[in-house]
Amino acid sequence: MKLQTLNFKLFFHKLTHWEYWPFLVVYIPIYFLWIYYSIRAKSLFFFNASNPTIKNGGFIMESKKAIYNLIPQQYYPKTELILEGTSLDEILKTIEDSGIKYPLMAKPDIGLRGSAVKKIHNSQELECYNQKANFDFLVQDLIPFEKEVGIFYVRYPPDASGEKTGRITGIVSKEFLIITGDGFSTTEELIKINPRYELQLKVLKKEYGKKMLDILPKGEKLNLVPYGNHARGAKFIDCSHWIKPKLTETINEMCLQIPGFYFGRLDIMYNSWEELERGENFSVVELNGAASEPTHIYDPRHSLFFAWKELARHITYMFEISAENHKKGIPYLAHKVGMKEYKLHLEQSKKIVNF
Repeated sequence: MKLQTLNFKLFFHKLTHWEYWPFLVVYIPIYFLWIYYSIRAKSLFFFNASNPTIKNGGFIMESKKAIYNLIPQQYYPKTELILEGTSLDEILKTIEDSGIKYPLMAKPDIGLRGSAVKKIHNSQELECYNQKANFDFLVQDLIPFEKEVGIFYVRYPPDASGEKTGRITGIVSKEFLIITGDGFSTTEELIKINPRYELQLKVLKKEYGKKMLDILPKGEKLNLVPYGNHARGAKFIDCSHWIKPKLTETINEMCLQIPGFYFGRLDIMYNSWEELERGENFSVVELNGAASEPTHIYDPRHSLFFAWKELARHITYMFEISAENHKKGIPYLAHKVGMKEYKLHLEQSKKIVNF
């Protein structure tokens, strides 16, 4: 009876908060807009031209390592690509040669909404990850900054609108899944206090095992998921009011050095907002291309209608940028090739989700 009550509570929480609804349901009105733009472009895969230097524009099957290689080194952490089937000895040598230290982050080179991203503390955990991973993955230095934002960046190609630089169209701040000890409750009991956290309980139990029975000292904090991913329990807060000329100047300075990047979201970890505005003490976690969502829509304060408006606005940006690049000779993805890439995307997604 208690379990049934618990399940109903979580079901009701998800039902009354659209941010938890299935992706395919939330996007229903947007599909019609996509069809409209596809007809105008005469291509279902027009997104390919939005970011010409990124595979498929960054919509499907794009390599994170290939994207990092476009970004000047000073803006992101040390990162190495590990091919599927690489021996642990080879991986350890790669880490040693590159100067990557424990704890480090491991994540799929071709990812999906934070799936299979894991903090690795030692070689034993790395060996376990490598044995399970049936995909290429990255090992990456842990970024030392505690705060994270997603900054959506849009730049029209030269001569398209007279814009020589881009602009920020949305900012999302991320609250990690952090619990605070009270001196007598177990980690699992603390998780169950917050429905947002409790929705992650099944995954957390697999990851933490017996540690779920640990009792945190009063006032001690534990970050259970050390990266800001909505699907892994992070709370997203719309901070688009933080868009100011100084920040735009800083982001432009970086993005103009990334060849062929016109549309997408930069997930950034930083020390203080003032330093980020000045371009100091920050690091790019990831650069996401055509598949980027304006994730500030997932702020619990926003309605589904607000989300639809913002999604439509950003897909319009993507179409217009793609169309301008197409005029300059950037081809859209051929339908046959696009369908093949989509099938590969579904296969890759199954691997990562089942990790």
